[in-house]
Amino acid sequence: MKILLLAPHPFYQERGTPIAVDLLLTVLSRRGDQVDVVTFHEGAEKTYPGVTLHRIPRLPGMRGIRPGFSFKKLVCDVFVLAKALHLAAHGHYQVVHAVEESVFMAMLIRLCLRTPYVFDMDSSLPQQMTEKFRALAAFSPILKWFEGRAIRHALAVVPVCDALADIARPYAPRKLCLLRDVSLLATTPPTAAGELPPALSAIPHPCFLYIGNLERYQGLDLLLASFALLLKSGVQAALVIAGGKETNIRHYQEKAGIVGLGKNVRFLGPWPIDRMAELFAMADVLVSPRIQGNNTPMKIYSYLQSGKPILATDLPTHTQVLSPDIAVLASPTPEGFVAGMRRLIEHPDQGRELARRAKALADEQYSFAVFER
Repeated sequence: MKILLLAPHPFYQERGTPIAVDLLLTVLSRRGDQVDVVTFHEGAEKTYPGVTLHRIPRLPGMRGIRPGFSFKKLVCDVFVLAKALHLAAHGHYQVVHAVEESVFMAMLIRLCLRTPYVFDMDSSLPQQMTEKFRALAAFSPILKWFEGRAIRHALAVVPVCDALADIARPYAPRKLCLLRDVSLLATTPPTAAGELPPALSAIPHPCFLYIGNLERYQGLDLLLASFALLLKSGVQAALVIAGGKETNIRHYQEKAGIVGLGKNVRFLGPWPIDRMAELFAMADVLVSPRIQGNNTPMKIYSYLQSGKPILATDLPTHTQVLSPDIAVLASPTPEGFVAGMRRLIEHPDQGRELARRAKALADEQYSFAVFER
């Protein structure tokens, strides 16, 4: 099959949607499909048999494009649209695979060239925009109307979680295929264990580990406030934070200093996926304090397979995958989240049992073999 895949983000980068696109391209390449990918100028080069990357030009001031809706992303999307229209007009594609907001580009291609499209629904654009820019709340009905049109006219809609599937169903899509993310512990070949950074030397235990970007919706403010309460209660512990851009890291380092967390919080910066298992081995508890959004963080699936207990906020972003049988779910307040921390510290046997069940679930339902099917 000849496919035009629209990936409106930096590719490749080790974060959510680009990782999901990498998994998708791996499967399509193995299947023997011919795929042209239109993507941003930023990102590491990746090669797959039968796959060609078409990048937009490098634009002045368009560097460091962050996750989520932004002016920079909007500017880059205009160039993605131009390149996509050019390729679609000459490429004789059988289908357009549109990731996130590029579905609106795919709608235009369908209108002009009658090429059907698949909507790869990694998030809800109306929700994403109104959560980031409160002033757009008044435009929510019209944003949802456009999203509904995109869903209704798609050949198929592929949401990554139950919450997004629930958004899509009222618009009566022709076909809805729920395709959850998978654990990356099983999909990335392990590298030789490297030397752990000095930031991890002589850390106290228990050690809580967070992996991911440091955008506001991930709940790092909640995590630091909760950890501060834990230390104030007399517990000696460490919090290790892996990931994030330099500006975000500086912001949270300053915040950790202000609330007196000192050496108990260690910031590692970006950490390679193929060395994630090293951090899991060092940690006692894995945390996901996310406070916004309805799609499940990709890290949750690797957390499940890690064999370590999970502490997450009791919100739909987590509860569509996690349950009290496999994780500790805490209210998204400092008092609620620190209670979850204390519970796992005081009842280690309970934590080990939760981790055992979680790993069994990941092996059965969230493996690359299941994704590939």
